[in-house]
Amino acid sequence: MKKIEIKGKEYVMVNERIMYFRENFKDWSLTSELIGNKDGVVIFKATIVDPEGNIKAVGHAMEKEGAGFINKTSHIENCETSAWGRALGCLGIGIDTSIASAEEVGNAVKQQDSGSQRKRATSKKFIAEKSLDIARQRIKKGFDYLNFNKEKQQDWIDEHLPVGLADATIDDLNSLLEALEKEAKEGK
Repeated sequence: MKKIEIKGKEYVMVNERIMYFRENFKDWSLTSELIGNKDGVVIFKATIVDPEGNIKAVGHAMEKEGAGFINKTSHIENCETSAWGRALGCLGIGIDTSIASAEEVGNAVKQQDSGSQRKRATSKKFIAEKSLDIARQRIKKGFDYLNFNKEKQQDWIDEHLPVGLADATIDDLNSLLEALEKEAKEGK
């Protein structure tokens, strides 16, 4: 059976496991059953039965709609394929290093990577929002230092920012801070 390497380990694709099963277990059956489908989460059970009707292996899989590229459009099919791969792995087919199939491991790695990317994006967003908050606080302190009343503060905001204080970018806020610092130096 052909293998592919993921993170230093070799895994067998489900299609390879199925071909091996069909060639070497001709009178056996591989069936699948959708046992759950709620709120975009599907669960499949795959069962392998010998010619005498004895269950020889079972595999389960769960997939969430939209979790990863394939699951945006084919989470049900992907889940069924994963259940087949696990059942075949439980039967001992294609498990040199793991019962997990190449597809399963690849999906897990992608989900972990996208989770890391989301965490990094969330951290960057948090830092950016914190920077904006700090800049707004510094502007308020500058207004207080210069004894600007509310009307004078609004005049400065209107004069130095293309948008309101709440919608300003960090660059806009830094420009306003520079103008306030200049005003403070000239006023002293």
